[in-house]
Parts: sequence; C-alpha cells; structure tokens
Amino acid sequence: MERDSSFPADRADLPSGDDDGPAGVTVIVCSSCRDETGSDAHPRAGALLAEDTRRAASGEKINIRTVECLGNCKRRLSAALLRDGCWSYVFGDLDATSGTDLVTCAKLFATSTDGLIPWRGRPDSLKRGLVARIPPLDLLK
Repeated sequence: MERDSSFPADRADLPSGDDDGPAGVTVIVCSSCRDETGSDAHPRAGALLAEDTRRAASGEKINIRTVECLGNCKRRLSAALLRDGCWSYVFGDLDATSGTDLVTCAKLFATSTDGLIPWRGRPDSLKRGLVARIPPLDLLK
C-alpha cells in the first residue's frame, strides 16, 4: 500500500503529547482505513481520524501514532489503545470524528488502577465498537 506522507496525520513520527504520556497510554490509529463507501480517495478516512484524534489530544499527554493497517477492514475505521503492562484494546466501527472518544477513553485508561479500561465513562462508540481485548504478555502462562 502506498503511503501519503504529505498528510501529517499519516506520519507515525508525530506524537501528540509527551512521548511517555500519562501511564504510557498510546492511541494507534489505522491510517489506511476507508470510509463506509469504500472510497480509495486520499486522505483516507483513517488518516482523517488520526488527525481528529491529534486535535482532540492537543495539550494532553497522550501518544497518538498511526499504522498502515490494523487488519480490521470489515469493521472499517479502527484504532487501538495500549498501555505498558496492561490489556490492549482494539476498536472498530469508528468514524473520522471519533478522535474525542478515543482521547476520552485514553484518559480513563491512564487513570485505571487495574490495567483495564473501565466500562463506566467509556464513550458509547467504544462500548459498541470493541473488537478485541488482548492481555499483556506477563499474564500469559
């Protein structure tokens, strides 16, 4: 897949906040996701979601990164939330304006004491859009 590096949200080297962020929370947005029409237009809807997430995280200490593909194409726009030593989350069925929801959820994750994103307070789009919850490696036997 060809990468359009002219669009700032499609560059993985542009953090939104401090590199460490609160409790090491990182939001990863799939920049190659297409919108519900399947359009191949650029910038892609995923790149627009990444930019919206960066705007929503402005002034916050949350890392925003992009990847070319999260492999969740049937669920359209996708993002993941990661925190070192904690469960990781993959969300789908997002739209190009879900950045605020991702940042709200990242803040909940940052303050979690058990390494899980609490259900209460999680935006509805991220309650409905949960694709997977992946355990940290140190929990596996």
